[in-house]
Amino acid sequence: MSAVLSDVPVGSVLEAARAKAAAAGLPYPGSIGPLDAWQLVEQGAAVLVDVRSAEERKFVGHVPGSLHVAWATGTSLTRNPRFVRELEARVKKDAVVLLLCRSGKRSALAAEAATKAGFASVFNVAEGFEGEIDAAQHRGIHNGWRFQGLPWVQD
Repeated sequence: MSAVLSDVPVGSVLEAARAKAAAAGLPYPGSIGPLDAWQLVEQGAAVLVDVRSAEERKFVGHVPGSLHVAWATGTSLTRNPRFVRELEARVKKDAVVLLLCRSGKRSALAAEAATKAGFASVFNVAEGFEGEIDAAQHRGIHNGWRFQGLPWVQD
């Protein structure tokens, strides 16, 4: 499957995400789908930060050129107490930051923590890298970064 990027202007994508987040009462600026996220990264309008563990990036794959700041570490996914400090060291607080995890759940928590720490435009990448789990306990069947045919590599 090959990705088909939208022609929606950057500002519109961010405004729409903010409006949906405000309506839902989210404690962070919102979520952006994988296709729009990739378009923002390709245009240089956003920085993509993978918040999965190093093990997930290595064995499942990752987006070329993405930064890595783990929200949780190790196979037991122990919460990284230095997440915000590590993010601050890699990305400016006024940058548009897109956080990516496996399904969009950990990255939403990371977006909330980053927002509380003063990041103004930190968004969750909805669906994550692998997508939601289906009834048969499989990922990547109906959504997610890889399902959309967006760039990724595996070590």
